[in-house]
Amino acid sequence: MAVKLRGFLKIAFALLFALLAPRAFAEAPQPVLGKIAANPALWTVHGPKGTAYLFGSIHILPPNMEWRTPRVAAALKAADTFVFEIPMDDSTKAEIANFVRENAFLPKNLSLPTLLNDEARKDYRDALAISGVSPAALADKRPWFAALVIEVGYMGKRNLSPNAGVDRQVYADAVARGVKNFRALETPEEQFRLLMPGDRDLEIKEFDESLKDVLKDKGELGNLIDAWAEGDETRLGKLMNEGLKADPRIEKALFADRNARWVRQIAAMLNENHTYFITVGAGHLAGPNGVPAMLRKRGFKVDGP
Repeated sequence: MAVKLRGFLKIAFALLFALLAPRAFAEAPQPVLGKIAANPALWTVHGPKGTAYLFGSIHILPPNMEWRTPRVAAALKAADTFVFEIPMDDSTKAEIANFVRENAFLPKNLSLPTLLNDEARKDYRDALAISGVSPAALADKRPWFAALVIEVGYMGKRNLSPNAGVDRQVYADAVARGVKNFRALETPEEQFRLLMPGDRDLEIKEFDESLKDVLKDKGELGNLIDAWAEGDETRLGKLMNEGLKADPRIEKALFADRNARWVRQIAAMLNENHTYFITVGAGHLAGPNGVPAMLRKRGFKVDGP
């Protein structure tokens, strides 16, 4: 995959890293801040037997973002089954830890800095400094995993937290209510595989480009959070898909193929007598190829946003 994949991954896969956060890095103490009111989009899908609420997630947010509008709160209360991209329970932590143990480490005769040229090593040192990640923590890690650690560490320095992500909060709300029915559209391994180029040279190139992204941050993530908080699906879709049009293979792998698989699963769920609250990355719900639009094409009545 082309290197432009990285901009999407730092947002979309923060959820996976969040599940490892207690083991992988320590989040900085969050300052006490006033609440920021958000009004994110919500869709309602009516099926033959079931109803589904579709809610777009930002997987990493400021801790003071309040997105539970009355409409969202009512949908959360009405749902008896909660659906996420991947399972959110403790078993997933073990599954992710096993995958990382098997796929995130370099051979014992290699270290990450030795894979980099002089310019990339300088970028690496600078990125470690601004992200607060210890060099020792990444010396034996593969570039794909090191990039994720650095990017999420950098987000933490910007007062963004995986623990404040919508997925984590929705799951916590459901557990607190005593909900027992949870489902997932993908496995953690399926998502992590999207992070891992099969070619070592490409993996190093993507890592170098991800370092440059951190060092030349232009506030893209802040713009995306603003669009989501305003319920501006048109703007959000454009921001999430920037850079993907340059390589149709990336758009197909990250959005079109996955959305189609999810729509088939959601269509089957709507033939069951349940009320679902489905939380997936916000970019998957926006635009003519988003999940709501695809469900409409299959003949379902979709209200909203």
